[in-house]
Amino acid sequence: MSGQQTTLYHQAGEQFAPAIARLARAMERDADKARDLEQDIHLELWRSFERFDGNCALKTWVFRVAHNVAADHVGRDARKPATVDIDELDSLIATGEGEAAQAETHALQRLHAIIRTLPLLDAQVILLWLEGHSGAEIAEVTGLSSGAVATRLSRLREKLAAQFELPEIDHDR
Repeated sequence: MSGQQTTLYHQAGEQFAPAIARLARAMERDADKARDLEQDIHLELWRSFERFDGNCALKTWVFRVAHNVAADHVGRDARKPATVDIDELDSLIATGEGEAAQAETHALQRLHAIIRTLPLLDAQVILLWLEGHSGAEIAEVTGLSSGAVATRLSRLREKLAAQFELPEIDHDR
């Protein structure tokens, strides 16, 4: 373990730990598995700083590693047979206080559920965008061209917006 590796990991943790936690929760519905994914990302991030050469921004490196670990996690889970855990029923119940908190919790759960149905690369693009990354940063993390990122973002934003639109009410009935 080098001092540089430790310094970079601490710096990354201070700046990006909340975003890594959000990524894990968005990619994994089960709370325990999301925590496992978050830990896996942190472990791989720490290991990766041994290879960090400074040719890209720290932010780009962190999200590239995080998304690669998340992609491996999703791929590994997709190959497992589907099971339903009875404990998941408790996580479906909103735990916020008040109607607004419940509505926000419900909207986030719904958004994460929609994102989990997207192809992995689309999920990565929209999650990075939701974290406030620019198109160029998303392109650098995902390996897509800036034009491809812009096209995907436009399509994905429309798709997500359509999922949250209220159905039109026919007042002539």
